[in-house]
Amino acid sequence: MSIFGVIPIELIDLIEIALVSFILFRLYYMMRGTLVWSILAGALALFVLQLIVQLTDMKILSAMFGALSDVYLLGAIVVFHPEIRRLLRMIVQNPLVRRFFGSDAQEVEITETVAAVTEMSRQKIGALIAFQRVEGLRVYIESGQQVHADMSRDLLTTIFYGKNPLHDGAVVVANGRIAAARCILPVSKNRSLDPAFGTRHRAAIGLSEETDAFLVVVSEESGRISAVEGGEITSGLTPAALRARLNKALSPATLSFESGASAAAEAAPA
Repeated sequence: MSIFGVIPIELIDLIEIALVSFILFRLYYMMRGTLVWSILAGALALFVLQLIVQLTDMKILSAMFGALSDVYLLGAIVVFHPEIRRLLRMIVQNPLVRRFFGSDAQEVEITETVAAVTEMSRQKIGALIAFQRVEGLRVYIESGQQVHADMSRDLLTTIFYGKNPLHDGAVVVANGRIAAARCILPVSKNRSLDPAFGTRHRAAIGLSEETDAFLVVVSEESGRISAVEGGEITSGLTPAALRARLNKALSPATLSFESGASAAAEAAPA
């Protein structure tokens, strides 16, 4: 097979082009709107300029580019290391990547959550934790106080402690980290809900009706642990049962399946 009868092309070439295109698209999708994208755009411009210099055999400029190439690379790493680290974290936390490269971060996330919820249940400290899955929760994250901290049982317990100004509202967990606290969630308008459910439970159900988030609620009155998903609430969970629900809800396989299902639903004709 050839293009215009001049350039030979084989099936493996088409596969390689498709893979490179997919990788470049995913990188663009993850980096758009960030400073990293500006860095890569600038680096691409320098690369094109250097290519032109080499093709036109400009000896002085070629020597200058050759001498400065290593300096450019080192300078970019030093100046933009926070953005580079953020990009690498985004890649590692991608559900597809996590599916193939272990789940240590997920295990920490679940372990710290179960430990905090167990302690809050024992002390009857009310809590509402929303876990972002495939659908983003940026609107709700921005409604609260930004935290951006690693998962910690002590931090979660401290946030929901009654005298802490952040205890009202929900904590939103995104990409295995505490993104924000005191977040405002939509309250369910379902009139068939048990009248015993308070604002926390109704807010958890409300968010789960509008998004694919998985939520955990601790009752301030009884200390009962509840899990909410897809508009359905399951109360009276033990720590072991909660761990099992979290493992299933946050597993990379589940997230990948839901991502595919969501994409198929969006592509389907109305």
